Amino acid sequence: MEFKARDYRAEEEVYSLPRVSVSSHPLCSSSSSSLTQDHVSIEFFDPLRGLSTEVLEPVEETAVAEKHHVGQPTSHLSSKEWTSFNKLLMQRFPVPKMISVSAFITWIFFPLQLSSKTIKGKKAIGEIPANKQSDELYDSEKSTEKGLKIVSQQEYISRLHELKDEITRSWRSDDRVTSLKLSIKVARLLMDTCVGQFYPTLFVLATDIMDMLGDMVWARIREKAEFADDGTKICNLSDDFEANSICFEAKETCNNWFRKIASIPELLPRIYLELAIFPCWRFLRNDFMGHLTRMVMMIRGIADPLASAYCRFFLIHCAQKLPEHDAGHLVTCISDQKIILRQIVSMKEIKCGNFLGDHKLLISLMEPTIEYTMRCIFKDPNQVADMIVRLELGKSPLELHGNVPWISIILHYLLKELPTEVVCSNALEILHLVDCSSDFSFDQCLNYRMLGLKLWEGIDQLNTVDAVVDEVIQAATKRKILDEYLKILDAYIDIILHYNMDRSLSSILSEIFERLCNEVVTEDELASLQSIVVKLVTHFDDMKYVFDLNYFVDILDVMHGSSRSIVCMHILTNATRNDRIDDPTTVKLLFDVAQSLHDNVDFSYMSDNQQAERLVARFIDKVDHGMELDRHLTFLVECRGAFSSMNDLKEILVHSSNLLAIRALKEKTNNLNFIKSCITFNEVTIPCIPSYTRQFILYLETAEVSLFGGLISHSDGLLDSAVCCLQNVYLVDGLKKSNEDGDGIVSLTRKLCSFMLLVPGNLEQGAMYIPKSILSLLDSQSWITPKQRVRVLCSLLSLSATFAQNELPYHAVHEEVIGNDRLFLGDAMYSQELGSLSTVILNNMIDAIPQEPSQVMRGKLALESCNSIASFLKVDDELSSVCSKLIETAVSCLGGNDKYLKSTINFVNKQSPISAGEERDAGKLSRGFGTKECPEIVKEGLRPTL
Repeated sequence: MEFKARDYRAEEEVYSLPRVSVSSHPLCSSSSSSLTQDHVSIEFFDPLRGLSTEVLEPVEETAVAEKHHVGQPTSHLSSKEWTSFNKLLMQRFPVPKMISVSAFITWIFFPLQLSSKTIKGKKAIGEIPANKQSDELYDSEKSTEKGLKIVSQQEYISRLHELKDEITRSWRSDDRVTSLKLSIKVARLLMDTCVGQFYPTLFVLATDIMDMLGDMVWARIREKAEFADDGTKICNLSDDFEANSICFEAKETCNNWFRKIASIPELLPRIYLELAIFPCWRFLRNDFMGHLTRMVMMIRGIADPLASAYCRFFLIHCAQKLPEHDAGHLVTCISDQKIILRQIVSMKEIKCGNFLGDHKLLISLMEPTIEYTMRCIFKDPNQVADMIVRLELGKSPLELHGNVPWISIILHYLLKELPTEVVCSNALEILHLVDCSSDFSFDQCLNYRMLGLKLWEGIDQLNTVDAVVDEVIQAATKRKILDEYLKILDAYIDIILHYNMDRSLSSILSEIFERLCNEVVTEDELASLQSIVVKLVTHFDDMKYVFDLNYFVDILDVMHGSSRSIVCMHILTNATRNDRIDDPTTVKLLFDVAQSLHDNVDFSYMSDNQQAERLVARFIDKVDHGMELDRHLTFLVECRGAFSSMNDLKEILVHSSNLLAIRALKEKTNNLNFIKSCITFNEVTIPCIPSYTRQFILYLETAEVSLFGGLISHSDGLLDSAVCCLQNVYLVDGLKKSNEDGDGIVSLTRKLCSFMLLVPGNLEQGAMYIPKSILSLLDSQSWITPKQRVRVLCSLLSLSATFAQNELPYHAVHEEVIGNDRLFLGDAMYSQELGSLSTVILNNMIDAIPQEPSQVMRGKLALESCNSIASFLKVDDELSSVCSKLIETAVSCLGGNDKYLKSTINFVNKQSPISAGEERDAGKLSRGFGTKECPEIVKEGLRPTL
């Protein structure tokens, strides 16, 4: 067996593409020529250079803008807003599994007997006689039954859905009286406020039924206005129709509905049902806003504050459906709400209808109605000035009164909805307004906070910064509760930082630290403190300035738990934005921050540690000790000890150590001991990494560094460790890895073969010690598939053929590392060892191919082996016979038309010692394969023998 001689330099010159110097990138639009097709010039687009402004058309935004065009009815947008608000409303108040319901409501609501308990009354709920179920809607005398019942949440909601379905079925069967009666029954449920936190959910479900009834009534009356009884088209009503265009029969039907509803004895159901069909007033008269005012006045007759608040809520929703409406009803509603809240705040004991709960629960349940009302009041930007005057806030948006106390909860949502420019131009007046509004309906600190957030939105419009900040700090300092103090300051810290108010910042940090030392910090307080510290960290570009702030490090030390971890992550994120971190003090503080993060993160969960580990790794990568390489290596040693739970970080430490060694080599410090120290650091660190695959890569990388430093003995030891990793890489805890992982290891093994060209042969263990170890590894590991085995063998054959050349394609850069081409040049024993190794490789290759279970893969492996043989060895008669058998295998597996097969035959023919004049007749072959096996080859004139 003889290896082919190769001249790598000559091959490089032949196969290298010609190079031409250019002044600009060939794919640039300025230098590339246009492609012309059908007389249209199309400029070449390179996706790697980014998208042009013409390509980046806001398609999605355009579509959305077209979908919600300006001319779309306002009622549609209000409906979407109402639906969204209701979804949040149901999520806002957690509903208990069991609900307290008044006995009267239970009796009329559940016609069937329920497995319920009586809280106060002892009478069980019985089945309602069928003949009384229709009369119960108007029988108010039955409300005399005392006591509360317990029903399940699911039972209550299911019954509501049943009623909705019954209303729909009755309507479709033209039984509209039943639909109305059932709707009244649903509306009467809203009289029962003893359901407590379930009331908002009840309101959403019940008003959904009210809206459904209103839509059905509207559609019926409109149909009567547009069509006669016989189906003849009378007219086509436009969206802005007037009452005088409505026929008499439609008006009579509309009047009948309003009269039926007006006969309902209970006030609250009567209001809800009239509000549900309120838009139908348009069929009767053009000026119907007086009826809206009447409805607002009627709601004043509802004694229960929770029921009245949600009734106003529904009124505002129904008013939004009208094409045009004055905002006066909104102002009246919020004024009425203000009066009721003043009464609740002044009460020592709550006595509000049948509501069961304390003052704070009642106000919290009323809070969404206030929020929605304020949102509607300031919905139209053109009416802001008018609303401010109507609400008696001031004479205009620029002249607000700051000395008139408001109910805190109403003030909060007023601040939230006021335009930013109004708040910024009246900052001091609004601050005084907050100062004098301090009832328990809402935490006053949250109003200070809301003001701060609004001022930050319009920070460029704020003129009285110093005065506002001074007053806020004074107001915050008066708060005895730490959480309230921190929540206020958190909203203003951005303003203080924006205007570089160092004196105020120093005072705040001093006060915070003093309070932290004297109190036990709760989770809520930690959250506010975390927000303040994060804002400080993200404001400055250089962490050195942050660490220099008075008490900053002390405050950080007081923090603990997840808040401390989040702050540490922000610190590391901000610190690693710069190119390098070289200040010793900053490095020390950041190291402590990183260690604190490491100690607080639970690394048993991947989701928790990935970002933390990445930030610590970035920090280590950014640290630069300049020319003090020993100091940097000491820093890496400290990192290894401090971050022992971060397995991925250990890999980065090895890379950093290798970079230090390479840096020392490039700077020609001649510090061989330092390079040995780096390698020793790696030899200790690499075994701590749990992945054998990563260990192998790092051993190979460190071996390369050792070789560049001339440390051949270290390189040999590292390569031995790498081979040991290959032996263990697939078997972890006795379990076999997947084939995909195996293919990755094949790639690593090939990389090892490429690196072996740099390593001088071991004189004691033999020049081919490592290749033989790999060969033994293939024989000893049963998990290696035939495909993986053949591909590794092809790499080993390539390595052997390259070692046999008079000059290797590349060498180590260190002058003391002598390549095998010079070390063993002319050595007969070396050549014999290479030949012997190649024979073993070839035999193993031929034996492995038939073991491949996949027929197609078996054919490809045969061709791959055949190409390797013809590429690296001189094809004599013996090898020609081997190649013929391999091609026979490929033909049987792939067929004669396979392109890979044809190209392989052509290539092997060129390497064969048989010349063209010695070709034999294809029909009289004495060896190889005949025309029966591969007729296509003969047809195309290819030589079937080798």
